[in-house]
Amino acid sequence: MKTIFKGIGKLFRGIWKLISFARQLLINLFFLIFIGIIIFAFSESDKQPLLPESAALVLNLQGPIVEQRTPTNPIDNLTSSALGGEQVQENVLFDIVDTLRTAKTDERITGLVLDLRNMPETNLTKLRYIAKAITEFKQSGKPVIAFGENFRQSQYYLSSFADKIYMSPDGGVLLNGYGTYSLYYKTLLEKLNINTHVFRVGTYKSFVEPYTQDGMSEAAREANTAWLNQLWTAYTNDVASNRKIDAAALTPELDSFVEKFKAANGDFAKLSLQMGLVDELINRPQLSAKLIEQFGSDGDHSFNHVSYYDYMPLTKAPTLPGDNEIAVVVASGAIMDGEQRKGTVGGDTTAALLREARNDDNVKAVLLRVDSPGGSAFASEVIRNEVDALKAAGKPVVVSMSSVAASGGYWISASADKIMANPTTITGSIGIFAILTTFEKGLEKMGVYSDGVGTTPFAGVGVTRELPQGVAEIFQLGIENGYQRFIGLVSQYRNMSLEEADKVAQGRVWTGEDALKLGLVDQLGDFDDAVAATAELANLGDNYQIRWMEQPLSPTQLFMQQLSGGAKALIAQALFDNVPAALQPVSQQVVTDLSTLSNFNDPKGQYAFCLNCINNQK
Repeated sequence: MKTIFKGIGKLFRGIWKLISFARQLLINLFFLIFIGIIIFAFSESDKQPLLPESAALVLNLQGPIVEQRTPTNPIDNLTSSALGGEQVQENVLFDIVDTLRTAKTDERITGLVLDLRNMPETNLTKLRYIAKAITEFKQSGKPVIAFGENFRQSQYYLSSFADKIYMSPDGGVLLNGYGTYSLYYKTLLEKLNINTHVFRVGTYKSFVEPYTQDGMSEAAREANTAWLNQLWTAYTNDVASNRKIDAAALTPELDSFVEKFKAANGDFAKLSLQMGLVDELINRPQLSAKLIEQFGSDGDHSFNHVSYYDYMPLTKAPTLPGDNEIAVVVASGAIMDGEQRKGTVGGDTTAALLREARNDDNVKAVLLRVDSPGGSAFASEVIRNEVDALKAAGKPVVVSMSSVAASGGYWISASADKIMANPTTITGSIGIFAILTTFEKGLEKMGVYSDGVGTTPFAGVGVTRELPQGVAEIFQLGIENGYQRFIGLVSQYRNMSLEEADKVAQGRVWTGEDALKLGLVDQLGDFDDAVAATAELANLGDNYQIRWMEQPLSPTQLFMQQLSGGAKALIAQALFDNVPAALQPVSQQVVTDLSTLSNFNDPKGQYAFCLNCINNQK
């Protein structure tokens, strides 16, 4: 008995030690986070700039351009600060445009300098919206100057709107054009004895092709060629108009380009100057002297200037609530079932924002901003139901399509009072599919077999067993039903017959320009035009306020979500650290493909998703 009590005592002491350790760990963790927040707050307060009496605004974007900023990861911030590094920051499209518009009328801002060396490749639709604000800035009479060293395609597009473009004598302008390329895994999956079961409707629904073929189908090639050429024509026409050159010169035949390159002795900078892409080749000291001459000296060997990141916070004014509000709900990213973080479109999350707008008497209309290649069919319908509920409540809904609003992105848009797209928006892709992989052959080859009994034919269905033919037929029938429902929505809300809806569907991708001709959208226009259209439908005139709807997270939810994100980032980094540098682009593409699949969580396994819409244009 004594031994038993002794053992119980040891057990409780061990449990108490474990509890004490966990308590100390949590206390220390929160203490470190608290200290980090204090340090971060003080460091940020020290960075608050004093705007000079006169300065050029330097647009020095250093991260991706997004519709909506994802939550910042505090662990990444603390780690980066400790190592003396800088965080890659997202740049909200509307912040950029609003900042440029404020600078246009700010008497302290004497000009605009485009320093886009660290701006990544960006979709043309977003670039055009920024370019619109740059053009408005130019109309104020203030100079716009661009400089760079090796202009990439997106960087050069915005730079072409400047009055002058300066480039390093060792630089160049690299215009690669638009394309959509994927890795194809059919043969690899066969060698690995993995069965890929695909169920789809739509001649052009090409998402599943990488898993069923070793190359692009002719139908997909035809459709992709059409819209890619339209995008490239829009790009080259804009640049040619800005630079007053022939648009055809931006798409030379390979042999012709080689001859021109030879004539320039292999000098990219010289060739760019000869083609009229830049105005002058100057090095950094020469550039500094020109900018000081233009904008004055700051007394520290540079010109009078203020960074976008310092100026933008100064332009933010608190928005007071009003009784005539247009609620803006952003649906950006892949559509997933349930509640999801920003960067993806959660069916429940987005529906809750629309429901909040419906129940708020101050909100008179809703603008749904869509930038999504689609995803879960179930989640798309959950969101669309709330659009219908808003309309039933007498609140107009206008959809503003950004870079892409395809597949599920079109599904959630279909029943709006008005759909607006940009000419270069990618939309359509009205189709549906399901994909299921089973591993029974690979397991059998290793001597592993699956066997058992079940009360129904569906009890044993899973990744370790062969898919019964009857079950496969049920999957396909479900997909066909989903497709009929999709085109039924298009037919109902776009005033088409089912036959007409089916003809423009079939999973085919369209540009906004073509979608207007086909009746899939009502009007071409950007976000500003969509706001005006929403106010008009709600009879608000000019008396309205914009309210950006956001779903707040509790501190605990935010911390756990970001902790999870940090862990995923560390795992991904560990994987890439062991991959040779030459193979990393391929590895990253494979990881991207796999992560795209991992985002799929439709309860019925039915998806309306456009792979080519996210795998191109940059």
